[in-house]
Amino acid sequence: MTKTIAVLNQKGGAGKTTIATNIAHALVRDGFATLLVDADPQGSLRDWNAVNGGELLPVVRLDRESLAKDLANIADGYDFVVIDGAPQIAKLSVAAVKAADLVLIPVQPSPYDIWACADLIDILEARREITDGKPKAAFLISRAIRNTKLSVEIVEALNTYDIPILNAHTTQRVIYPTAAAEGGTVFSIDPKGPAAREIIAIQRELMEVLHDTDHETRPPRHRAEASGTR
Repeated sequence: MTKTIAVLNQKGGAGKTTIATNIAHALVRDGFATLLVDADPQGSLRDWNAVNGGELLPVVRLDRESLAKDLANIADGYDFVVIDGAPQIAKLSVAAVKAADLVLIPVQPSPYDIWACADLIDILEARREITDGKPKAAFLISRAIRNTKLSVEIVEALNTYDIPILNAHTTQRVIYPTAAAEGGTVFSIDPKGPAAREIIAIQRELMEVLHDTDHETRPPRHRAEASGTR
């Protein structure tokens, strides 16, 4: 059965497209047939796909409220669907939550990102009330800066929500925007580097959450190689 991961945040610039493309590529590298869905009218994912000539990953545009129904008609044959959601458009966020098995919420170490989560959490909780607690959800700390007080404070703030925080996270590295500008992912540039290891750790943890294996999320310690520049 196809599993759908929706990468959502109501705030723009949270790293949704970067997370979505890199996770999708990690899944493909592990042999899973994976479809990327651009649910953002701004089309960042489509722009990224155009740069690589559509040769890296399959991408479709479904930026409308009928996303869940439309996706059901095209997802057959895929192991995973990864949705790059729209910021600031509540109706499209509702549609993506409805379609998802897991909602992944990337949050940067910024109070603005925390405040922006509130509306999305409300949408998620409203959906869960009528679907026996589904979809699953998790926060992902993105672009963390090693050993900063703010990163610790963000974790503490996120713990006020009844949503787990993944242990894995991304750190602030030049390789992420560089790869995106080239229409690629970190695996296109340095498949064995520290950024690739970050994405692989996220992918593996998402698999555990999706498949209900013996896994418990906890606040990240930000011990990964955050001082690197790639």
